Amino acid sequence: MAFRAHEIYKKIVRKVGKDSVPAEMLESVRKCLPNNKLVMGRAKRGIYAGRHIQFGNKVSEDGGNKSRRTWKPNVQTRRLFSYIHDRHIRVKVTTHALRCIDKAGGIDEYLLKTPYHKMETEMGLFWKTKVEKMYEQLGNMEVGFFSPEEEAKIEKGFEELKIAKREARREARRTLAKQRQIEEGRANADETIEPEQIEGRMTDDVAEAGQETPKLS
Repeated sequence: MAFRAHEIYKKIVRKVGKDSVPAEMLESVRKCLPNNKLVMGRAKRGIYAGRHIQFGNKVSEDGGNKSRRTWKPNVQTRRLFSYIHDRHIRVKVTTHALRCIDKAGGIDEYLLKTPYHKMETEMGLFWKTKVEKMYEQLGNMEVGFFSPEEEAKIEKGFEELKIAKREARREARRTLAKQRQIEEGRANADETIEPEQIEGRMTDDVAEAGQETPKLS
């Protein structure tokens, strides 16, 4: 019996009395009670793998006084990659669920291996049915096979494409090298021209100064 049904059954027995009611009636009442676990509200919007809120007592160290308290699961928001959807799924999961997913080999394998009665959450059931439907459609798809001649043609086309890409890369590298050489040649030419221009200007200044100096009689 689940936690919720067990608590309801104990309340009924406590109010009615165990001795005043026959055992057959109590057994029938027990069968009528809902046999489901106590599920958190936010657990319906994620994958919790059986981890839910727990209740207990907090005992003081001095007098041993007990006060009610709760333990909430460690919930994380993660992006899990689904191969069948070919994208990431953003979902809230517990750390226990993450370990189960890693052990199963991925979110798809975990959803496929986990039975329906153990999912316990609406989101888990939704993703499980969706993944199963997509895998079923994938299994019903017709697979076409190529003849050996067509396979040889396809491989030859791939090889030609690889060669063309290599040639394009080599040509791009050659053009870049030529541009660099041209730029370096221009820079060297500018550096050699500047000293010649300075020397020419100095000779012109000296000549002008000689013309301006008066001759002594």
